[in-house]
Amino acid sequence: MQHKTLVAFPVLVLSALTLFVAASADEKIGPYQLIDTILIPGNLSGGFDISWVDSASERYYLAERTATANTGRIDVIDAENDKFLYSITGFVGTQPVSGTSGPNGVLVIQKENELWAGDGDSTVKVVDLGAGASAVPFAINTGGGKRADELAYDPIDHIIVIANDRDTPPFLTFISQKTRTVLGRLMYPQATSGLEQTVWDQQTKRFYINVPATNANPHGEVDEIDPQTRMVTRVFPITTPCGPAGLALIPNQHLITSCGVVLDARTGATVATISGVGGDEIWYNPGDDRVYFGANPMGVVDADTNQVVTSIAVGSTHSVAVNSENNHIFVPVTGVGVKVYTDSQDQEGNSGK
Repeated sequence: MQHKTLVAFPVLVLSALTLFVAASADEKIGPYQLIDTILIPGNLSGGFDISWVDSASERYYLAERTATANTGRIDVIDAENDKFLYSITGFVGTQPVSGTSGPNGVLVIQKENELWAGDGDSTVKVVDLGAGASAVPFAINTGGGKRADELAYDPIDHIIVIANDRDTPPFLTFISQKTRTVLGRLMYPQATSGLEQTVWDQQTKRFYINVPATNANPHGEVDEIDPQTRMVTRVFPITTPCGPAGLALIPNQHLITSCGVVLDARTGATVATISGVGGDEIWYNPGDDRVYFGANPMGVVDADTNQVVTSIAVGSTHSVAVNSENNHIFVPVTGVGVKVYTDSQDQEGNSGK
């Protein structure tokens, strides 16, 4: 009965429906606008690394290294009103020896009101966000000789994993979020170009890490890791030139790398290879279902279709994070500050806020 009713629809109605769907899709892709540039003391002249948005509290956090040694900090920005709030000090800043500057990777555990960040002295620093600008980071030594870099969090087992990417060999460190003690390490003697971004997948209950190159897979691979056994359970080879850095989990259990290779986390199969994108940190925003690539120009990809929506000239950057509450895109730019973008539809929708 339903099939017969659909076939009997007048052609005019079907045409109108098609036009409506097309118009709706077009409305989603508005031109992006620079809506603000947030000035930070020093205007990021000393460099920066990874950034993070906690959309629940609408706060943006940026790992800033600063130009002077031992003055590294985490900059905190109001991601609802696009305003600089304060900085949290206690990080090593820019150092003369390669691979020893910090802070580096950063994430927020909203439920615990904690910020975790890798630092250049091979420590992970834990910050009580309730203390504001007066917070004193608690240091956990990972036992390496160089920086602790990018990290991810398993909220089921309360485990932090962080990559010590510049040590020889590089390794992963597993830390208890509850006791703030090192649980163990996973060495990577097979990695020939360090380690990069790790993400947590709630469905598979596994970590996934980008490995830019190994002896077996010179184009790179994504490894699946069991947080309890601290062992690699599967290896997903990348067969096209890539060297993945940033990694994000997007809908349909897909993993997207910063060089545009999309993998199925359930099978390891390559789903798509997106040309014309690249960069370091990448960020999936569920607010508009797009992936943003930390690079200049900044690539924007539709997470459902794996198609490039646009690219935006943003300036010298390798970092990006997005507030899913208002779809404001935060892009730190060397010597400028934090640029804030959104598309025209989101700007119109928030104009009466």
